[in-house]
Amino acid sequence: MIQGLDEQLEGLEVGKKYEIEVPPEKGFGKRDPKLIKTFTLGQFRRQGIIPFPGMPVEIETEGGRKLRGRVLTVSGGRVRVDFNHPYAGKHLVYEVEIVEKIEDPIEKVKALIELRLPRIDPNKVVIEVGEKDVVVDFTSVKDDVDKGTLVLGELLLEGDLKFLGYEEVKFRPSVDELLKPPETEEGEAAEREAGEATEAAEEREEAPEQEAAEEATEEKTEESVETEEAGEEMEEESEETSEKAEEVEEEKPKKSTKGRKTRRTTRKKSTTKKKAKAAEEKSEAEAENPEDSE
Repeated sequence: MIQGLDEQLEGLEVGKKYEIEVPPEKGFGKRDPKLIKTFTLGQFRRQGIIPFPGMPVEIETEGGRKLRGRVLTVSGGRVRVDFNHPYAGKHLVYEVEIVEKIEDPIEKVKALIELRLPRIDPNKVVIEVGEKDVVVDFTSVKDDVDKGTLVLGELLLEGDLKFLGYEEVKFRPSVDELLKPPETEEGEAAEREAGEATEAAEEREEAPEQEAAEEATEEKTEESVETEEAGEEMEEESEETSEKAEEVEEEKPKKSTKGRKTRRTTRKKSTTKKKAKAAEEKSEAEAENPEDSE
């Protein structure tokens, strides 16, 4: 926006229409006679151009700079071209309507993006605003415009945002990242892929070792469980064996006792018979020999 119009917009009320006049000094400047150049007709014809008055042309200077102008006259093999702005030296009259006054800081940044980069949807841009710093992230929309346009837009936005009072302005991707040669980007991408491949290979190498360790741990656990079960079985068998032994030991003394009693009884019976027999023999002898008994 030209200086004269920008200055006169300050203080106007929302919802009203105004007519603003801007002098050449605060518009497109005064006409500069030095910006009227003369060329030969052959210079145009060699480029396949047949000039005529009022025709817009673009001339590239020896330094590589391109200038846009308008053909004034064509005569005598000469072509005069005016490179002044078409509105240079003229008073300008603007009809203005104040529709809205933006107060929100983020909406101000969006409005500037819409002004500098009209092909980008400002609602898709991530904006972070602080007291003295602002971050504008174009990552999600960087493919909507070419890199050159985005670089130019960021450079212009940086000046606009600093004019609003922000001391630190950051863009994502930054101008340096956008200007980075494709070879460098491919190299970095290849390095990232190589790093990811190396990490994946290391993980694959570590996986068998971890599996082997887990299997060994499981085997040890199973062995310990089996050992515990075997120990429990042996304990149960030993307990059963000891119980049987105790039962046998309890039964054996009883049988031997009965045997001893039987033998004793037998001895007593046999002794009684002997004594009875001896008494009978003695009584018989006494009967036969009464003298001996006296």
